[in-house]
Amino acid sequence: MRTRLVLGIAAVLAITLLSGCSGAAPAAERTPTASDPATPSPTPTPTPTDPVADFVETRMSELSLEQKAAALLMLHAPGLDPAPLRSLVEQGASGLILMGDNVPGTPEELAALTAATQVDPELPPLVAIDEEGGDVQRLPWDTAPGAEALRAEPPSATTDAFAARAATLAASGVNLNFGIVADVTDDPDSFIWSRVLGTDPASAGERVAAAVTGEHGTVFSTLKHFPGHGAAPGDSHSSVPSAPLALDEWNAGPALPFAAGIDAGSEFVMTGHLAYPAVDPIPASLSPEWHRILREELGFDGVVVTDDMLMLGANGLPEYADPNENAIRAVASGADLLLYVLPADPADVGISVDGLVGAIAGAVTSGRIPQARLDDAVERVLTLRRTLVEESS
Repeated sequence: MRTRLVLGIAAVLAITLLSGCSGAAPAAERTPTASDPATPSPTPTPTPTDPVADFVETRMSELSLEQKAAALLMLHAPGLDPAPLRSLVEQGASGLILMGDNVPGTPEELAALTAATQVDPELPPLVAIDEEGGDVQRLPWDTAPGAEALRAEPPSATTDAFAARAATLAASGVNLNFGIVADVTDDPDSFIWSRVLGTDPASAGERVAAAVTGEHGTVFSTLKHFPGHGAAPGDSHSSVPSAPLALDEWNAGPALPFAAGIDAGSEFVMTGHLAYPAVDPIPASLSPEWHRILREELGFDGVVVTDDMLMLGANGLPEYADPNENAIRAVASGADLLLYVLPADPADVGISVDGLVGAIAGAVTSGRIPQARLDDAVERVLTLRRTLVEESS
């Protein structure tokens, strides 16, 4: 009896234990975490890179101070022999300006000449020309109409003309046109009358924007002569013309064609050797205030190129007699590219490439030109030069 009782109690306990195990809640499953080595991490989205910016950053890190200073120069050498032009690029100049004396008889010959100036295929030079059409025309085979004809036509005619002109330039190896006059005047006696695209700010602005649209994607565009030659009587080739306008008057008039061209995407603005004394008594090409207005108020983020710097020395004013000092003042004020239409021997006009480079580099060393100002200018110029490679690939 006792034995059966003990066995019975043991059986009951065993059944109870089995029943309790079968009714227990299942153990909670472990949730994988991102830190669990057994769990694959999500693939991060790659950060987009700008190949042009990457190239420019690397190239700038390799340049000496003097090489950076040389990169701010756009120079001319006369004649049909490409060797002197190529030599300027080999000295570090970022650009070449072609004049009538560089233009052979056919587009094919000019294309061969410009091709022979290439030194670094990764960073081709800017090859510029003044091809407005009409009174200012270097290429005899450019048949597109100029400003006097275009301002009597709808803006679409200006787009068509500058598209055709850009194609003509590109076929000849030119990648930058100093060809869009954004000045405005209604004075037939003005020396620039035949070159303006409109005789009032609104019509000029429409056609300036149309010209930029026509050139876009084929050659780089340039708006000239900032802040506006039409309001400044006189010829800046031999004087510093003066405009009698206050800043609010400028904003309501001469500013409008430049603003329209900038909004349309012009890559360059050319500053003039002309003054608006109510804004700044010194020429705009040397004026920090006009460069500030161009950048901050008009929102221009491209390359600022001066008009021919030799013109400043030709006006007979003693304060502009030193070409090296003019170069320093231009860069310090905000210019990115200095233009020089040099003769065969630059010494004939008191210039040497080494002298200009040394003056700019020395001004950086002394603090007259901040290092950041120099680097900003070089970056802008090299970016457009490198863009030529990316667009052709």
